[in-house]
Amino acid sequence: MTRPKILEPLALLLIVVCAAAMILGLAIVARAEKSKAGPDAPQTKYARPTDPSLYVGAETCKTCHEDIFKNFETTPHFVTTLQNKRGPEWQGCEACHGPGKEHVESGGDKTKIFTFKGVSARAASERCLDCHTYGEEHSNFARSAHLQNNVGCIDCHSPHHAKASQRLMKEKQPQLCYGCHLEAKQQFNRPFHHRVNEGMVQCSDCHNPHGGFQTRQLRATATQDVACIKCHSEKTGPFVHEHPPVKTEGCVSCHTPHGSSNPRLLKRSQVNLLCLECHSLTVDAGAPATPTFHNQAQKYQACTLCHVAIHGSNFDPFFFK
Repeated sequence: MTRPKILEPLALLLIVVCAAAMILGLAIVARAEKSKAGPDAPQTKYARPTDPSLYVGAETCKTCHEDIFKNFETTPHFVTTLQNKRGPEWQGCEACHGPGKEHVESGGDKTKIFTFKGVSARAASERCLDCHTYGEEHSNFARSAHLQNNVGCIDCHSPHHAKASQRLMKEKQPQLCYGCHLEAKQQFNRPFHHRVNEGMVQCSDCHNPHGGFQTRQLRATATQDVACIKCHSEKTGPFVHEHPPVKTEGCVSCHTPHGSSNPRLLKRSQVNLLCLECHSLTVDAGAPATPTFHNQAQKYQACTLCHVAIHGSNFDPFFFK
């Protein structure tokens, strides 16, 4: 009994599909391996040579780099020259630039020493993180949005020529942050804003520039609002009667954190329009709608005239006085 002729084209089609799938899979694997070897791929941890004969000491560096050394003496890094409990690989200039014996003997050949110019942000940052990985502040830099966008330590910090008095910053906040975050700069120029430009609040008060587990490198999630209640402690609670958006979406459900054209950093110019985004008639189960006797065109335009405790109340479920 002969097989139906229709089976032969189907078998051939199946073979072609399987072959194409195998080729595509191999291409994906090859591309992944190639990306790992790229300039932004994770690199092996820098291993410091421990042979003392390879190190010449900071005083030797001073003979050629006197101007840089004078600035170095005024920085917190200079204290490494006094740490006698650790080997020379952790002291002075060579703690960052590596052993300098070959560099000196070659008459200053830059290829014989590590220079931070022209290297990837990851490679340069690994040198810094060899010492500065302590606590939660710096330990998450490898997963930070800054490093993922090729922004490393020396893009914000200058070990030799710092312009800010603290943390060897290239420039003070917020000007340093505005260099990249132009959208935040215009938000802080709005009529109502957090006092960042005035120096009362800093970007790093709410964001951790060295990375973390939260979105936008926040120091806490939006729903926890730790960053907000650090200053606005009267909104902390807990309250007997909670306003659900405060707990589920956080402060940003009603306020824009950087700046707004509306008082109190509100998202809407009229309070009732903001409230009606939730408290309106809907086919789905949601927040209670406004009562029928509330004429939005007249005296009930400002919900907060009566519902004053909108962040939560210990006395009334409708947030009255």
